[in-house]
Amino acid sequence: MGGTGSALRWIAWIWHIRGEVPLADGQSADEAFAKLDPLFAHSGTTHARMGDLVKVTKRDQLAQDPLSVVDHGTLRIDPAGEGAVLRYHLVSRALLYCFLAPLLFLAVGQLTVYLGSLEKPKAEEKAKKDEAKKDKKGEIQLNPVDKFLGAPAPEKPKDDKKKDGKGEKDGFSPTPAYVFAGIFAALWLLGRLLEPWLIRRLFQRTLAG
Repeated sequence: MGGTGSALRWIAWIWHIRGEVPLADGQSADEAFAKLDPLFAHSGTTHARMGDLVKVTKRDQLAQDPLSVVDHGTLRIDPAGEGAVLRYHLVSRALLYCFLAPLLFLAVGQLTVYLGSLEKPKAEEKAKKDEAKKDKKGEIQLNPVDKFLGAPAPEKPKDDKKKDGKGEKDGFSPTPAYVFAGIFAALWLLGRLLEPWLIRRLFQRTLAG
């Protein structure tokens, strides 16, 4: 059971933000929550206090909200030694979506590669048929009058394919999907490292007044 709980906690770490901030000496729970109240006054935010616990829920939060990345969570003030500590547990769907998006785009990229592998034999077969048709046509012959007058032989029709022999570009390219996967992976990593620090600093400054 302990191993399962630890695994679930590690998975939840992907989009859950936990931390604690010590209260100033002599600062009560009422004083602390009174200072934190302005953080809950933003549009789309509702909160309810039950003793030393506050539950917060956010819907359609604006970008100006300092906790805009948070969707819901709890803040609790617990005694700790001589003082008290604000412990918070916040949940962010934005972090979850940024974590899942790369997996989705990687799947799209792999599907694109698979579809390209199915299309390649068809394209090669079509190229062989086109080449066979050209061979049957052969070179364009001059009529006797043109030959007598010394006219040069007409050139063969130019091949539509590129000179490098690669032909048309493959229509099944996984590159865009991989690029988007990298972008969202970077966003999740940046958010996961930056947001906990920003939120802790916000609570510290708010509690300090």
